[in-house]
Parts: sequence; C-alpha cells; structure tokens
Amino acid sequence: MKRRTPAYINIPIVLGLLIIVFYMFTQTSDFLSTKFFLGTSLISIVVVLIQGAIGDLIENEKFKKLTDTEKAIYLADKKVPYFQYLWNGAFKSQSEKEEKDILIDHGFDGIMELDNQLPKWWLGLFYFGVAYCILYVSSYFLTDFAHPYKEYEQEYREQTAAINDYMATVTQPTLETAVFSEDNVEAGKAVFETNCVSCHGEGGKGGIGPNLTDNFWINQPEKTLYKTVYWMVENGSPNNPTMQAWGKNGIVSGFDMQNVAAYVYHINQEQAPVTPAKGGAAPQGTAANWEKSK
Repeated sequence: MKRRTPAYINIPIVLGLLIIVFYMFTQTSDFLSTKFFLGTSLISIVVVLIQGAIGDLIENEKFKKLTDTEKAIYLADKKVPYFQYLWNGAFKSQSEKEEKDILIDHGFDGIMELDNQLPKWWLGLFYFGVAYCILYVSSYFLTDFAHPYKEYEQEYREQTAAINDYMATVTQPTLETAVFSEDNVEAGKAVFETNCVSCHGEGGKGGIGPNLTDNFWINQPEKTLYKTVYWMVENGSPNNPTMQAWGKNGIVSGFDMQNVAAYVYHINQEQAPVTPAKGGAAPQGTAANWEKSK
C-alpha cells in the first residue's frame, strides 16, 4: 500500500497553482487581496482536507486487509518523516528478489534491464509541466498573458505616454539655446523625412522647395547655417508662404527643430562637400557666407 501525500504538502501546491492561474489571467498581483481569490483559496483548502479525510477512510479499509507483516512494514514507513521518505525512495535500491521480479530479459543480446517505476519527483515535475503548458496555452489565446504583440503595444503606449509627459515638462531648446550635435543628426533625418521631404526632396536635394545641399539660400536671417535652419523651421519663410512656421504653429517641438537643423547642417556642410548631391535642383537665392560657428 503506497503512502499518500499529506495535506500540509498538497495545500501549498494547490495554492501555488492557484496563484499561477490567477496571475496568468490577470497579469497583476492585485488579485491576492480580492475576495474572489481568497474565497477560491479557502474552498480549495477545504476540498484538499475533504480529499485527505476520504483518503484516510479508504486507507483504513485497505490496511485491515493487509497481513501482519505488511501492516508492520507499512506502520514502520509511516513513522519516517515524509520528506525523508521521498529522499529514501529516490535512492532506494531493489533487493535481488525485487530485481528478479522486474527483470526484462532481452534474451538475444544478454542485456539486463529493470522495469523500474519512474521516480515520484520526476513524475511530479512531468505532470506539473503538462498542467502548466495547458494553462499557458489557454491563457495565451484567451487573455493577453505572454502575448508578444500585445505586450509590445502596451509597453509602446506606456513609453509614448512617458515621453509625452517628459516633453510637456522639459525646457525646449530655443533659437538662442539650440546647439549642434552629431548625435542629433539621425533624429533630425527622421523629422525631415516626415515633414520636409515632400518639398525639399530626398536628402534635401530640392523639388518644390529649394535645394538644401548647395551654398545658395533665399533666406539668411542668421549668421550661421545651423541657426538659420532653426529660424526658418520655427518662423517660416517671409518670401514663400508654402514654407510655414512649423515651430510657431506647434507642429514640431524645439527638440525637433534642433534635430532637423543638425541634419540640414550635416548634409550641407559635412556631407555635400565630400559627396555632392547628384541631380539636385538648381540653386536659388544668393551665395551664403556662413560664419564657422554652427
């Protein structure tokens, strides 16, 4: 007669499984204090205790049918602490008689193989893994738990909200405080491709709007190219209403203007002299004599 797992072992296991299930379907630890979870836990504990009581009744009936020797062996096993009993069972060796009873004789190859039962700890892990997989797959399809696309969307919304909060409180660059940085060129390229490429063409080579890669400029409100670009994006062109005041209209932020000014400076002063833009629009305006300061 096999020894049963005591209730003080089953209760933590059941509660642990409940926590896993609830977390999979709620994705938050707030459920621990809810009446629904506490009530489910209480009912589960009662069920485990009832199952243990029924098991005791069945065990008593089976015990009565054992021989005196089998009763003595069973009572001796019951005196061993449960965890020690598991430990002993994991490393128990069969006697010669037991080995003979479970011996599988290959016959043709002379290999001796014992038909041992799988260890209880292995079976426990296997059944737990199967149950966990069922719960995981169910929660994946029925809830948002562990769903990579939904998790990405949630994190994206949270990060976007955090950026918006930061941008709403941080001091934006102005024409006076904006400074050129190579680190801003890529971010400025993204702003340019979103808002400016339809008029100024890919890479600033010109189209509806002027070519930004040559040294001829219609408007030169500042002494440096970098500040001029910032001024133009913020205030628009006094000579062409198509070039609106992106900054004053609230379409782009101070950071966006700082970044796009860095990009235009890069393609005009750093990139064009090395690799002149091919197929660019004809020059417009007058030749600029920019100061060295960005």
